[in-house]
Amino acid sequence: MSIVKRNNLFFPSFVNDVFGPDWFGGVDKLHTNLPAVNIKENEAGYELELAVPGAKKEDFKVEVDNDVLTISSEGKTENVETKENFTRKEFSYTAFKRAFTLPETVDGSKIDATYEDGILKLALPKKEEALPKPKRFIEIG
Repeated sequence: MSIVKRNNLFFPSFVNDVFGPDWFGGVDKLHTNLPAVNIKENEAGYELELAVPGAKKEDFKVEVDNDVLTISSEGKTENVETKENFTRKEFSYTAFKRAFTLPETVDGSKIDATYEDGILKLALPKKEEALPKPKRFIEIG
């Protein structure tokens, strides 16, 4: 079983389904603020990697509710420059929210997250009963 991406944005999905990604000049401008996600599965569990450069670990909110893993972030920056005759003020606001339905094999109570070098990594371990069993030899009697 694999992790299923949940997209709560109906309108952008509808536009892409009807018009395709090239409708806006070859770039999918409706999803440019969502970080790219890599999902890997191994014997012990799953690993999610989100590319979110320039953030701090305090900017992220990771929560599990009813087998739905939600990763979100909000960030604000403000630069004020004052010179002799003018004041320039620039500010920006960035936010994203990604949600994934966890498979039944994942132990939601043991999820671990780290943020390093612009990559948010989440380790989603499998439940003990979902781990592969070691090979067992049976003696013939």
